[in-house]
Amino acid sequence: MAISAEREGGTVVAKADGRIDGSNASEFQADLQAVIEDSDQALILDFESVSYISSAGLRVLLLTAKTLEGNGAKLALCSLSEPIREVFRISGFDNIIPIHDSQAEAAAAISG
Repeated sequence: MAISAEREGGTVVAKADGRIDGSNASEFQADLQAVIEDSDQALILDFESVSYISSAGLRVLLLTAKTLEGNGAKLALCSLSEPIREVFRISGFDNIIPIHDSQAEAAAAISG
């Protein structure tokens, strides 16, 4: 699992790659915390290259969403493969965290 990030104004776009499970969830959380600044208004997580996410990974996303919400910032996910999208549907996380088909769609939703 790896994360790369770039900042566009007050929005951070982070791309996750690989599997997110119990063996690396704490690393995933630390990596996310490292890219988020208090002044950020939004975080878009691009999951195009994520091949698997476990409940431990979902927990990290929930904690991240709560942290961002506490700072008045938004979280959105984009580019999920169908199996990953299904995990979010079954777990109900698609009702907690907005999911978009592309980075552009996520950025538009966050900004407006």
